[in-house]
Amino acid sequence: MNFHEVRFPAGLSFGSTGGPERRTEIVTLNSGFEERNSPWEHARRRYDAGVAMRSTDDLEAVIAFFEARSGRLYGFRWKDWTDFKSCLPSREPAFEDQEIAVGDSVTRVVPLCKTYRSGATRYCRMITKPNEGTVSVGVAGAEVFEGEHFDVDYATGLLTLYEAPPEDALVTAGFAFDVPVRFDTDRLEMSMASFAAGSVPNIPVVEVRV
Repeated sequence: MNFHEVRFPAGLSFGSTGGPERRTEIVTLNSGFEERNSPWEHARRRYDAGVAMRSTDDLEAVIAFFEARSGRLYGFRWKDWTDFKSCLPSREPAFEDQEIAVGDSVTRVVPLCKTYRSGATRYCRMITKPNEGTVSVGVAGAEVFEGEHFDVDYATGLLTLYEAPPEDALVTAGFAFDVPVRFDTDRLEMSMASFAAGSVPNIPVVEVRV
């Protein structure tokens, strides 16, 4: 996949709009009842970077970033300010935040994930773009350390433990992360006059599967 491991300027994504999108197919039966199905296992996030532009310098930075990605050709990292931690927004990530695996004395490679809960329902989101230096890990309730007990592939979100956790040992993790995205347009329409008058450009960004 064409992907650049570079983040869209975080200061310019702050204030952007967007969030998760689902795809639901609905068939209304003659009886009035509905049958609903989703072909997507995971949500796909969409954002608009244009609303965060505050100055002409911001416009210049976005144009440079857009040109370096060749429009829609190359993906990049995006900080979703509404959801970028393994914990609550008011807290800092810690190694006990998320349960990511249960030991079996064999498996050493574990993907990072974040679980969303509502009542008895759970949704596990794969985290493929953790932020370097933010990943902390626990095994059986005890913290272990990067470079001593595990490595992280920050381009895929795969955690490799040096030793397989023992049977039934809970593996937990805390982290900050980005969303893999691309521009959803090959064309930027910007006008200095419009921007000065308070009209911001539309710069759509969409999540990509990696």
